[in-house]
Amino acid sequence: MADAVNIKTVFNGGRHLVVRLTNVSDGTGEAAVIKVDKSTFTGPDGTEPTSFVVEKIEYDILGMQVQLHWDHTTPDVIAVISGAGYLDWSPAGGLVDPGSAGGTGDIELTTVGHAAGDSYTITLWLRKKD
Repeated sequence: MADAVNIKTVFNGGRHLVVRLTNVSDGTGEAAVIKVDKSTFTGPDGTEPTSFVVEKIEYDILGMQVQLHWDHTTPDVIAVISGAGYLDWSPAGGLVDPGSAGGTGDIELTTVGHAAGDSYTITLWLRKKD
């Protein structure tokens, strides 16, 4: 058996993207799973965005911890979250992908301390950069 996961694009505009991630764990968990594949979206100029800027994250996590990171040779951490909350970097221009060497810049997710019945709902507000 595997965790029951879902990725839903809530909004996909020229410059902005909103994605909702859900999981109900069977205890298996997730490790560096691509949740937002940059190559599947187009930016304002009609081509693949060069990167994503994380503007906000809303989350409700039961029983586990979630690590979000950009896919690079050495993953760049976006946030480590648990419980329920809201992170808003938009007043500062958003959390910018540092663009470290290697990788794709996709957004990946890893669960830590997961057990059967644990769950998460995470909504990401992203800005696409050309």
